Amino acid sequence: MPTIVTLPGDGIGPEIMRPALELLRTISEDFSFEEHAFGGAAIELHGTALSDDTLAACKEADAVLLAAVGGPRWDTTDPDKPRPEQGLLALRKGLGLFANLRPVRPVPALYDASPLKRERIEGTDLLVVRELTGGIYFGEKTRTASSASDLCEYSVDEVDRIARVAFDAARARRKKVASVDKANVLETSRQWRAVVHRVHTEKYEDIELTDVLVDNAAMQLVSRPADFDVIVTENLFGDILSDEAAMITGSIGMLPSASLGDRDAAGLFEPVHGSAPDIAGTGTANPLAMFLSAAMMLRHALAWETEAAAVESAVDRALDAGLRTRDLGGEATTAEATRAVLDNL
Repeated sequence: MPTIVTLPGDGIGPEIMRPALELLRTISEDFSFEEHAFGGAAIELHGTALSDDTLAACKEADAVLLAAVGGPRWDTTDPDKPRPEQGLLALRKGLGLFANLRPVRPVPALYDASPLKRERIEGTDLLVVRELTGGIYFGEKTRTASSASDLCEYSVDEVDRIARVAFDAARARRKKVASVDKANVLETSRQWRAVVHRVHTEKYEDIELTDVLVDNAAMQLVSRPADFDVIVTENLFGDILSDEAAMITGSIGMLPSASLGDRDAAGLFEPVHGSAPDIAGTGTANPLAMFLSAAMMLRHALAWETEAAAVESAVDRALDAGLRTRDLGGEATTAEATRAVLDNL
């Protein structure tokens, strides 16, 4: 019986977690779900965004399903006060989740919902592989009355392992990897490029490798996204580029993600979107990215490929039949969107 730790979190998090659990229970009655407070909700209960008990439960689970964290209630510039996002960083680090996978595949039914022209996005099917536990987010931080600094640091081993994840993913896709860096300016990027090329030469010469500077990659994502297969990049660049790529689908409410580590680590599966506190409690949140995150959990954590494909197909068919939540230009509520997907499962 797979044990899944669920982290509803903040804002619309609980509202999209409930439909996801209904979906999973429809697929199998063999799941064991264990809910824990996380993010702002955990700050209110425990004074910290990630409690020791929650981290311990996540380490014992087969997978972790997260809905959303954060909100203006906990926004602060005081470095001594806890922030919900600190829980997310600590959870990734605590579980050793170094690889974030964000697939971007606009559904034909939603081509016209994208801010980009149909002819630009048609045929897009790309995967952003983001390094998740190194770089500027985890480097030493200093702040005085007159200055502040954030250290961006990467070890050779950190770059080596994320490069292998990207090349392995490309081998199962269209065998193309775009490695994104800023090697014309940053020493960490020059090391990144050298390590990626060494890994490519050692084991992956059947994969087409291209180096792309991050500013050029940002332009190409909106001018010719269908040319990309797998994009691999460091933590900060990956955070920005994957959110940019999300808009190709028409709404950030459509994108799932998986954060993976070593084989024995429980993976973390979550939508890319935030907690949307402005619509929390209105019953209008789009649950589709949460459903697709559950599908990634089925695939990557449990190796349930048939069930994962069934969820993705159900979402596609519901959209083909006209399902549109408010962020997609329609009026469907969370409950109506859930029913539409379950009816197609």
